[in-house]
Amino acid sequence: MLLVFGALMPILNPPGHAPMFLTLTANYNSQERVILARRVGIYSFILLLVSMFIGSYVLEFFGVSLPIVQVGGGLLVATAGWQLMSSGDDGHKAAGMEHVGATRPSNEELRERAFYPLTFPITVGPGSITVAIALGAGFNGPGLQKFSMPLASLTAIAITSYSLYLCYRHAERLLKLLGSTGSIIFLRLSAFILMCIGIQIFWDGFSVLFGELLVHYLKPS
Repeated sequence: MLLVFGALMPILNPPGHAPMFLTLTANYNSQERVILARRVGIYSFILLLVSMFIGSYVLEFFGVSLPIVQVGGGLLVATAGWQLMSSGDDGHKAAGMEHVGATRPSNEELRERAFYPLTFPITVGPGSITVAIALGAGFNGPGLQKFSMPLASLTAIAITSYSLYLCYRHAERLLKLLGSTGSIIFLRLSAFILMCIGIQIFWDGFSVLFGELLVHYLKPS
């Protein structure tokens, strides 16, 4: 359990992703953020669980490699960060404030928003999915390990997902401490960091693919 928890927490980094959550939910009020945070926690648990137990089989079935997942997920994250950086200040000023008289999103819209992009690829991205798949590969142990290892992994994923919910749930308190101007600066920097994270994920996958391409063409015939 400690192994799975220790492997996932540095990548998921709930406190570090809380600013991204605030940036992407700038136009939602406090009650809607609570709903989104809870949904992200649930979806993260399901996505990590599926990735760990059947992720390798799914990728093998569709013929998709992990570097391809990293390239595609990195592009999605970088695009989301760029869109947030390019948006006007009105969206950022709305963070932590309700839109009086505005039409609020339905529960169905909140559920959709909670999965994409808040859960995937922002919270549970290609990096954490890759780690979950790698951890799941060690489930073929002898004797009681066939039952104890999946159970311990399930517990670790549940604790990690709950920590995501707690950090996202209370992230709004940070904006109240920063004030209006500080919130805009903070959210702009968060959007830039988000774009850099996407580029880093893309580069990790692209480097592997490019290396395989060089080996293929430079291999002596």
